[in-house]
This record gives sequence, C-alpha cells and structure tokens, in this order.
Amino acid sequence: MGNHTIDSGTKVGTIGGTLVSFVASLNPADLAKTAILSMVGAAVSFLTSLLLKQFIKWLKNKDFW
Repeated sequence: MGNHTIDSGTKVGTIGGTLVSFVASLNPADLAKTAILSMVGAAVSFLTSLLLKQFIKWLKNKDFW
C-alpha cells in the first residue's frame, strides 16, 4: 500500500466547504428556539436541584435518615 498524503489546501477546502454549507442551512428561528429551550432547561434543572437539596435537608431534620 502506498503512502497517501493529502495536500493541506484540500483539507482546508473540505473543512471550509462543510462549514459554509452547514452555516447556510441554519435557520435563525430555529437557533432562537434552541437557545430559549436550552435556557429554560438549565433553569428547570437548577431549580430542581435546589428543591431536592432542601427536601433532603428537611428529611434529615425529621430524623428519617
């Protein structure tokens, strides 16, 4: 088997073309929806962890543990 080398220009062109086609297919409305949903998900996760922490503290004070 031969030693295959790829020119760095080919690599850059391939990566650049992939990125350009990806960016061109993005929809700003979808990006906004994704950003909002991720913020809501992070807030719900944070609040849930706080509530569980308080609940566990409450259980420990009730001598259930």
